[in-house]
Amino acid sequence: MISDFMIGPSEEGQGCYKLFTLENHSGTVNFVVSPTTYFVDHVRVAVGDRITGYYDGNVPVPLIYPPQYRALIIVKDDPNQNVKVDFFNDHLLSSDGQLILTPAPFTQILLTNGQYFSHNPANRNLIVIYGPSTKSILAQTTPYKIIIWC
Repeated sequence: MISDFMIGPSEEGQGCYKLFTLENHSGTVNFVVSPTTYFVDHVRVAVGDRITGYYDGNVPVPLIYPPQYRALIIVKDDPNQNVKVDFFNDHLLSSDGQLILTPAPFTQILLTNGQYFSHNPANRNLIVIYGPSTKSILAQTTPYKIIIWC
C-alpha cells in the first residue's frame, strides 16, 4: 500500500511524504519515504511492485507494530540486475565479506544526482548495481554501476 504520510500539522509538507507498507512471508513493515529517499535508477514504484527498502539501523524507531523505518534507499526488484548497498573497504570488499568489486573501464561511477564521481570509490558507502557474480564464498563481480552514497 502507498499512502500520504503527515509529518506535522502544517500543510507545507502535505503530499511530500509517503508511507509504503510492505508485506512478505516474514510479516509487514512500513517505510516513510521522504523527498530525500534515493530510488535506484530513479524508478517510480506502484502498488504490487516488489521492492527492497534500506534504512539506518542506528536510528531510533517508534516501538509500534508494524515497525516503521525512514527509508534511505528504495530498490525496485529487477530480474536482470542485482543491487548491494553496503560499505566497501579499501579493497572494495563489502563489510559483510560477501562481495568484492572489480570495476572495469565501462563501470559507471556516479553520485546520487547522476554526476560522475572522479575519485576512488573505496572506503565509502556504495550502491552497487551488477549482473552475474562468481559462485565462490567470496563472490566477485564487475559492476555495471557504482553509486556513491555520500
